[in-house]
Amino acid sequence: MKADPNSPILRVLRGERITPVPVWFMRQAGRHLPEYMEVRATARDFIDFCFSPDKAAEVTLQPVRRYDMDAAILFADILLIPIGLGRRVEFVKGVGPTLDPIDADGIDKLTIDGAADRVSQVYETVRKVRTELDASKALIGFCGGPWTVATYMLEGRGTPNKEAAKRFAYEQPDAMATLLDALVVSSADYLIAQARAGADVLKIFESWAEGLSPDLFDRLVLRPTADIISRVRGAGIDVPIIGFPRRAGLNAVRYAHETGINAISAGTDVPLGDFRATLPEGMPVQGNLDPLALRTGGSALMRAVDNVLRDGSDGPHIFNLGHGVTPDVKIEDVQAVIRRIREFDYG
Repeated sequence: MKADPNSPILRVLRGERITPVPVWFMRQAGRHLPEYMEVRATARDFIDFCFSPDKAAEVTLQPVRRYDMDAAILFADILLIPIGLGRRVEFVKGVGPTLDPIDADGIDKLTIDGAADRVSQVYETVRKVRTELDASKALIGFCGGPWTVATYMLEGRGTPNKEAAKRFAYEQPDAMATLLDALVVSSADYLIAQARAGADVLKIFESWAEGLSPDLFDRLVLRPTADIISRVRGAGIDVPIIGFPRRAGLNAVRYAHETGINAISAGTDVPLGDFRATLPEGMPVQGNLDPLALRTGGSALMRAVDNVLRDGSDGPHIFNLGHGVTPDVKIEDVQAVIRRIREFDYG
């Protein structure tokens, strides 16, 4: 069962301005929920968790049940595709994801053919969630942006400024292009399979779009993203695609106009009203409550929610965070945000 075309998220993604605005949160399924922790404790490790369809489907559905969110987002990780490409990925407690850093020789040896098939457990999760999810709720599938995934593959872990990956792009442009091509093909196949399994919306998380020169942004983000979307559309997939070029500055304007996305997600640092004026006419905007305000709670949180609702009110808007829910967020504060959105005077 697919989502009802008149469900709130899908209406906004068609360009409608509706009230109350629909809402979901990035990382809404996670460590702030006790029911998540109960399921997590039954998995051998994080990769096993992501590749266990029953468990992944359950935690995907948990925040929708608890908060009545307007969308569920697939529980997975942006670093599953490197596994499909034949690379080792581990999640180390207190450290985060670690990989064996790849070099030019390793890039030439990537197993591109069938990479998306080697993570097929994810598609079973999508099918399970879509079967259980009410038709009024959209299911969002996703992948990591090629540049963001490449930074982890090149550097072996998350780093503050991605200098080693940027240096690789400058010094070995052909090898970088080969790596990005591998990620474009495998990520497009991955998104196509998610849509065919039942995802109603797709999202591309380019989490490390910050600090790139216009030339690097064009080579590392803009063109690879456009290539992914072209491949997805060429396969007959017509579901809406949201792009999230986090902290990309003015590079995000070209991203909105040139990649083929249907909607754009804004980080906390973006004034929604001013941003909308630079976008293709009628493009839906998603965002962008400060996650720290959510962690703070109280009157400061309510002021921040109201500001986002006012700032996004002049066009199609999906309420979300500027990044993701953190483990220390209180359930009652998420509930307070949802109530505020539903009860807000939209004028």
